[in-house]
Amino acid sequence: MTPSIPAYEAQYTPEEKALAAHIIGLEKAALDKWFQGDTSGYRALWSKTNFSYFDGAAPHRIDSYEEICRFLDAIEGKLFADHYDFCAPRVQFGGTMALLTYQLYAKTTLLDMQYNCIELYRKEEDGVWRVVHSTWSFIRPMDMDFRKIKEIV
Repeated sequence: MTPSIPAYEAQYTPEEKALAAHIIGLEKAALDKWFQGDTSGYRALWSKTNFSYFDGAAPHRIDSYEEICRFLDAIEGKLFADHYDFCAPRVQFGGTMALLTYQLYAKTTLLDMQYNCIELYRKEEDGVWRVVHSTWSFIRPMDMDFRKIKEIV
């Protein structure tokens, strides 16, 4: 029996199918590095010219690539996980933009991650797809015990 594909995916053009696979591949490659303590995957994925970021653990929006790099510097080499679950990815398209949403689960050296992730990709002038906005929000934060989050030092 052939597994059924979601209705939205059945409507993808061949180009959209290829682009969705490419964008999901970019994200997974960055996550593979991320969970080995290496932030370079996201440094390469996030736009250097037009970037913003929300995180459930941050008190405000980050508004530049330079500001997110300071955050990345603080966790470089400190966040590890043996395994992660990348669940229910979906890519939606609009011109030179693509929206990737998924859920991420991982038990890491810093915290147990349960995130709804939103990555807004844009095809930049050099033809490369990069993230211009990223949001990582906790799945059901009312169920989380934030006392377990380890300090980033």
